[in-house]
Amino acid sequence: MSPRMRIDFVSDVSCPWCAIGLGGLERALERLRGEIEAEIHFEPFELNPQMPPGGEDITEHIAQKYGSTPEQQQKSRAMIRARGAEVGFDFRMEARSRIYNTFDAHRLLHWADETGRPDGADGMPGQQRLLKKALLTAYFTEGLSPESHDVLLGAVAQAGLDTARAREILAGDAYAADVRARERFYLDQDIHAVPSIIIDERHLISGGPPAEVFERVLRKIAARRAQEAAEAGADGAGR
Repeated sequence: MSPRMRIDFVSDVSCPWCAIGLGGLERALERLRGEIEAEIHFEPFELNPQMPPGGEDITEHIAQKYGSTPEQQQKSRAMIRARGAEVGFDFRMEARSRIYNTFDAHRLLHWADETGRPDGADGMPGQQRLLKKALLTAYFTEGLSPESHDVLLGAVAQAGLDTARAREILAGDAYAADVRARERFYLDQDIHAVPSIIIDERHLISGGPPAEVFERVLRKIAARRAQEAAEAGADGAGR
C-alpha cells in the first residue's frame, strides 16, 4: 500500500504564491501517483485581517505595506505570471485591481473540510480543495472579489457543495470561532508567511517551490517513514 501523508496547506486565497505552491504540489503528487497518497487540508491564514469592506487599491496597498514602487510591482507580477504558467495557473494581473478581506472565504473552506467529500478519496481532490481552487481562480484569473457573497456562492457551486447551507453560513457567524482558533494556532507555531506546507505535522515546506522540489521532498519523507517503520518492526521482533 502506498504511504498516505497528511498535508496541511496554510494559505490565503489572496496570496499568489499560494496558487503557485498548490499547483506545484499537485503536479508533484500526480507524478508520484502509485508511490505516495496524500490528503490535503487547507488551513486559514489572512494576509490582511484588518482589511475593511470594499478592500483597497492593490498598487497603493502593496506600496504602503512593502514600500515597493509601481515598477517593482510590475516586475514582480511578471515573475508571478511566469511561475503560474509553469504549474498551469493563469494569472491575469490586469483583471485584479483591489485587495479584499478573505475571512468569509476561510469560513467556507473550514466548513468544506468538515463536511465535504474528503481529499484523496479514490485519488480524487476533495471538495475543500475544489473550493480553494475555484476561489483562487475567481480572484487571480477572473478578477472577482473573494469578499462578495455571490462570488463565494459561485465557487461553492463549482465545488459541488450545498449552496443553500453556504448562504446560511455567510448570513451568520458560523465557523468564525473555528477559523480564528486555527489562525491563532499557526501563528503560535511561528507561521508568519504563506504558503506554509506542513507534512505529517513534522516537515515544513515554505513558499511556492517548483514541482520537482515537492517531489524530491515527498520521496525523502516517504523513505524516512519506511525506514522508521522497518526499524520499529525490527525492535518489536527482537523483544
